[in-house]
Amino acid sequence: METSQEKAAREIIGQLRGNGFFALYAGGYVRDMILGTQKRGDIDIATNATPQQISGLFRNVVAVGEHFGVMIVVMGEIPFEVATFRKDIGTADNRHPASVSFTDAREDALRRDFTINGMFYDPVKKEVLDYVEGRADLEKGVIRAIGEARLRFEEDYLRMIRAIRFGARFGFSIEKHTWDALVAQAPGITKISAERIFQELDKMLMGPNPDKAIVMLKDSGLLSIVLPEVAACAGVEQPKEFHPEGDVFTHIVLALSKLFAPTHVAAWSTLLHDIGKPSTMVVADRIRFSNHDVVGAKLAERVLRRLKAPSQLIEDVYEVIVNHMNFMNVQKMRLSTLKKFLSRKTLEDELTLHKADCLASHKDISNFDFIRQKQGELSVETIKPAPLIGGRDLIALGYKPGPLFGQMLDQMYDMQLEEKIVTRQEAIDWVLLKYKI
Repeated sequence: METSQEKAAREIIGQLRGNGFFALYAGGYVRDMILGTQKRGDIDIATNATPQQISGLFRNVVAVGEHFGVMIVVMGEIPFEVATFRKDIGTADNRHPASVSFTDAREDALRRDFTINGMFYDPVKKEVLDYVEGRADLEKGVIRAIGEARLRFEEDYLRMIRAIRFGARFGFSIEKHTWDALVAQAPGITKISAERIFQELDKMLMGPNPDKAIVMLKDSGLLSIVLPEVAACAGVEQPKEFHPEGDVFTHIVLALSKLFAPTHVAAWSTLLHDIGKPSTMVVADRIRFSNHDVVGAKLAERVLRRLKAPSQLIEDVYEVIVNHMNFMNVQKMRLSTLKKFLSRKTLEDELTLHKADCLASHKDISNFDFIRQKQGELSVETIKPAPLIGGRDLIALGYKPGPLFGQMLDQMYDMQLEEKIVTRQEAIDWVLLKYKI
């Protein structure tokens, strides 16, 4: 069944070819199509039409990189990158070429990053055009740089992290010369902006096999540069009775492997949840990491700010990590405390981390099951009911506004959550009895 994206892409191809130009699908979509994956990336289109000619053929065109031959053509409300076949000349900023010259499909393929991403597809003839042996590398399960790996990375050092992400995503190995160049040039990642590094790491964590990706980042030397706080967890021993799996880094990697379709918050929280352990490790009666949740939450906040992550993600990850040790007490909590726990905005992400944390260590998920049971037993209205009275009610009763108001209302609300007070009048009577005017 043809998707709306594929139908719109064919219309663009048809219009280009109908006007005497050559046009093909390019990049990741072609790779995913050959692999037969159901979820495929955006369809990029490569053509011998120049940016000016592209602008003249389509009604809705945005010039996002005209100097580099890249235009956005909007067809049926779907944006497509339509780029002129080009050869890159030099590098200006470790991201963009110093200049380009327009060329043919073969030369265009040779400038791309990895062989598996360097193929084209002709939707008219229904055939793959492969100038870089990408299909053979797909069959062998190999990530290989096109041409000289060192040059491909110098053109854009972010390609080093991309190589690892693709390797983890598809379960492929990285070809030896490509890997050797990646390891040798790992320090070059410092030339890439924090925002771009975050985006690539985020895709890595949200994709398949993030655990394998983190191990490859460590083995390449990239992890100690982009996430030194995670790299520092390697070799930090843990008490075997709680963590038979090994050191802190091993635990983090194993926890990542236990995630299934996590949110961005849960994925980042799992990666960073124990980075407070190296600095809080104390060996007494046994190895302890006192306060590592609080220390780790502050470190995670610092890491994500350094990476220029979205503010909401930073706030939520902080909350998840700072609270991740509270699950050990859930079955002993007073009803009011438990209800407050269940009403937390980040609870689902906390549960995701908690389950992965347990499965990656002692494997006891009884506290997770307890919370799920309570969520089934208690309605949302019961977990977080509207307060029976508020500040205006206290004023109407004759109390003077002040710091005591917060204490009075908090104590009354706890009684309400404990279900010891169930009506407005009972709340008023309790306040008048507890706090005499």
